[in-house]
Amino acid sequence: MEQKPLPIGVDDFREIIIKNYYYVDKTLFIKELLDKKGKVNLFTRPRRFGKTLSLSTLRYFFENTGEEEKNKKNRELFLNLAIAKAGEGYTREMCQYPVILVTLKSAKQRTYENAMVCLRDSLAGEFARHEGQVQGKLNPADWEKYMRIRERRGEEGDYLASLAFLSECLFQAYGKESVILVDEYDVPLENAYFMGFYEEMVTFIRSLFESALKTNPYLEFAVVTGCLRVSRESIFTGLNNLAMISIMSTKFDEYFGFTQEEVDHMLETYGMVSCRDTVKQWYDGYLFGDAEVYNPWSIVCYVSEHLSALNAFPVPYWSNTSSNSIVRDLIEKLDDDDGVLQDELEVLMNKGTIEKPVHEDITYDSIYDTEDNLWNFLFFTGYLKKISARMDGESQYVTMAIPNSEVSYIYRNTIRTWFDKKRKTFDMSSLFTALEEGDTGKMGEEISGFLAESISYFDYGESYYHGFLTGLMQRSKKYRIRSNREAGLGRADLILRTPRIRAGRAVILELKVAKKIQDMEAACQEALRQIEEKKYRVELEQEGYTDILEYGICFYRKECMVSTRSLP
Repeated sequence: MEQKPLPIGVDDFREIIIKNYYYVDKTLFIKELLDKKGKVNLFTRPRRFGKTLSLSTLRYFFENTGEEEKNKKNRELFLNLAIAKAGEGYTREMCQYPVILVTLKSAKQRTYENAMVCLRDSLAGEFARHEGQVQGKLNPADWEKYMRIRERRGEEGDYLASLAFLSECLFQAYGKESVILVDEYDVPLENAYFMGFYEEMVTFIRSLFESALKTNPYLEFAVVTGCLRVSRESIFTGLNNLAMISIMSTKFDEYFGFTQEEVDHMLETYGMVSCRDTVKQWYDGYLFGDAEVYNPWSIVCYVSEHLSALNAFPVPYWSNTSSNSIVRDLIEKLDDDDGVLQDELEVLMNKGTIEKPVHEDITYDSIYDTEDNLWNFLFFTGYLKKISARMDGESQYVTMAIPNSEVSYIYRNTIRTWFDKKRKTFDMSSLFTALEEGDTGKMGEEISGFLAESISYFDYGESYYHGFLTGLMQRSKKYRIRSNREAGLGRADLILRTPRIRAGRAVILELKVAKKIQDMEAACQEALRQIEEKKYRVELEQEGYTDILEYGICFYRKECMVSTRSLP
């Protein structure tokens, strides 16, 4: 099979086809869109799931550029694709409408003023793209207003209804209603919430949408995309012709993300069939409607990066495209938690499920009102997946889980960062006093207490506890720590040493993990026998240490037990 270049970061449909990039054919999306005949269609999907490319595809399919040669070239883009074989009822819609395409993602700015500059630039750019088509077709007053917007010298009021005005101008030029495409509609709202100017931005976006999508006689149909469904009351007030297509909808479910068949074909094309299990574990698991799909961004990146290194480790590509601040915000709520949220996170991290009420109408300023809202946000933005759903009265409940290893990495990395910060607030004096005095009961109690403050994974083995205990011991300014270093006939888990030898002390810590809580004492004794049999203390004695403490430490989930033997 021909190994075409992979379109990393390319979301313009024409460029993908013209430059012969590998393309997963999703053009039957157009057929379903025409079949459903929705007037205004809002698609919400997680980031990097092909929303921008989908709108670009719609533009090239529907747009009448006003120049027959350009229209012909645009038709040719679809010649070998699924939509071209769907029948004349669909192909005759090609190049029939003026198309307005704007993206609002550039409005991610620190101030309202800067965000509005970017929004005006985006709108002005679309006016500039259509300038030649409307020139000479407008009356003087409309032309003057058109040029004010196009040249970015208009007042804010000029932009409030600019999409509706542009569709009216295009109607005068073409005699046909416009297809309006809006990408990343919720980026200005999310950013405005976190930056502190949410109400001002809501007012602007509401006006922009109401005029273009609600009472606009020059609208053929519209497609709007974003990550989150923002409530009607906030943005789409009174818009009765709005079709909401979220990840819960079975409509259009396979058109965002790659299906198993599409991934298998890509792996076969690039000679990577042996990587199937890896990509399934890392990048599969999203359930949109009834379709289970892979993260398309991660799959394309994985295949591109691993063509010459099939045995390379998978990378969390999706997590590197955003700050993942919503996960961080959830985990930081643990500081004020009564234990329920921590328990739920632990269940998720151990490949379990939680059930939460789901409501698709949400506003950014209500995300943190309740933990349920926060779980909703995580669910609809791709950090959790649906396992099953049920109705209870008027409420819908969804059983959720972490989709795959890539998203699990985001949680684990965020939890690790949070706990590292939290660990710095721990009072370690009692633990180190107990360690030096040989008080094994107090040592076990203190370490168990610190474990209770962490998010634990029930599949943890010795390496988990090793890292945990190492982090605790590093808080001591008195001891230097060696981890898994050669000692005697093997490798001791942890060795603590004071810089001074004659008046100092060394401590050997050997760790074990019990399968049952009843086995903890025996595991501690096994650890002590290993210290003796492997002669871990020999090197320390050769260095000159005479005060050497030995501890066998056993863990079972969040319980810790310590035993000791002190030799002269």
